[in-house]
This record gives sequence, C-alpha cells and structure tokens, in this order.
Amino acid sequence: MIDWLRRDPDDAPEVELGTHRLPIVIVRHPRARRMVLRLAPEGDAVRVTVPRWGRTADAVAFARSRAEWLAAQIAVLPRAAPPAPGGTLAYRGAEIPIGWSADAPRTPRLTGDTLLIGGPEHHLVPRLERWLRAEAERLMAADLAGYCAAAGVSAPALRLSRARRRWGSCAHDGTVRINWRLVMAPDAVRRSVVAHEVAHLLHFDHGPAFHAALARIYEGDLPAADRWLKAHGRTLYAAFG
Repeated sequence: MIDWLRRDPDDAPEVELGTHRLPIVIVRHPRARRMVLRLAPEGDAVRVTVPRWGRTADAVAFARSRAEWLAAQIAVLPRAAPPAPGGTLAYRGAEIPIGWSADAPRTPRLTGDTLLIGGPEHHLVPRLERWLRAEAERLMAADLAGYCAAAGVSAPALRLSRARRRWGSCAHDGTVRINWRLVMAPDAVRRSVVAHEVAHLLHFDHGPAFHAALARIYEGDLPAADRWLKAHGRTLYAAFG
C-alpha cells in the first residue's frame, strides 16, 4: 500500500523555481529504498517518492536541492498544441496534414498522406482523438496477436490506457493495457511497448528470462525505442492532454 503524506494545505511544502513555485507531493512507498524525484507530466507539481521510514524534511530538502534540474525540465515541457485545420496530426511517427472542410464527411478518412475531415470546426479535436483511439486499438490488437503467437501464448484482452506516466501494463489476470497515445509514435516504438507487455505474460518480473523472451519476440531495436520514448514521450501529450 502506498501512503500519501497528508499536510495542512496552508503548510504544504513548495519549491521555488524562478518566478513561480511548485507544490511538493511526497509519496511513501513500501518498496522504495531511496528517494526518487519526478516532475509531474503537466509540470504543475514535484513528486518525491520516499521509503516508508523516510523523513519529510529530508524529502523537501532533496526537492529544493534539485531546483535547477526541475527548472530545466519545465523549460523543455511540450506546450499544449491541439490540432487545427491546416495543421498536422502526429500519426505513426509522421506529421500528417489535416484537410478540414465544413461540408466534408465528419468521419476522418486518411487519403494519401492527408487526413480528410469535415463537420463543425469546434468538434474537430474530439473527433480526431476518437479516430486516433480507434486506430490505436486496431494496430495494437494486431501487434498483440502477433507477439502472443510468437511467444506461444493466447492473446489476452486489450484495453487502451490514458495513463500519465506508464506506456503499458500487464495485470495479474492477463489483461494488457497500452497507452493509446503510442499510435502517434513510430510503429517500432509502439510495438516495443506491446512486446514488453507480452513478455510479461511469460515472466511477470524483469529478470533475465523476461529480457530473453522480449529479445526473442521483438524484431526491432529495443534500446532505440526506449531512447525515443525518453526523448519524445512527453510530446505525445501536447495535442490532447
């Protein structure tokens, strides 16, 4: 069980970053062995995970000692940039033009390298998100079936995830959850996450047997896919939050 440190809101710890302050959220985790500092995906809070026996004062001091690093992380956060007519949409690692016309069919249709879409302009963003989610489910279902066949296991249920920090997960009942935003990433990156979760159907930990299984079923460059997610993963949240 994870315990969130509860404090009086008027006495909430903060870290000063230039002209503004961010709240420090302290999380006590039973399996933590050291303090880990993270910036919230939206850049609106600092999270410090500490062992159950960790001192609050030490966690606050740790966060404040990394103020320069936190400021640098905030500086490179992607700015919200919802898709708009005449703009582009990230899809399978490419930026495809959005061809919008009010009198065109409302259902998005990929024609050549352009995504054609009609209907009211103020409904454009939710319709594009629904299209991307449908594409994510189609592509990820095929990925899952293929990797399960390679691993020699039955394909489990697939669920799309909206998680803020996790790209994929595998539940004890076998259900695989993949972040739908990966449909905007290159195919090799999306497929690496699906393969990772399929390998967990064989080995639930990250031991040598797991890594051997993943290397056996995934056809691409795993370090390259991991590097792409580390460098560009946050950009996948810019369009739809």
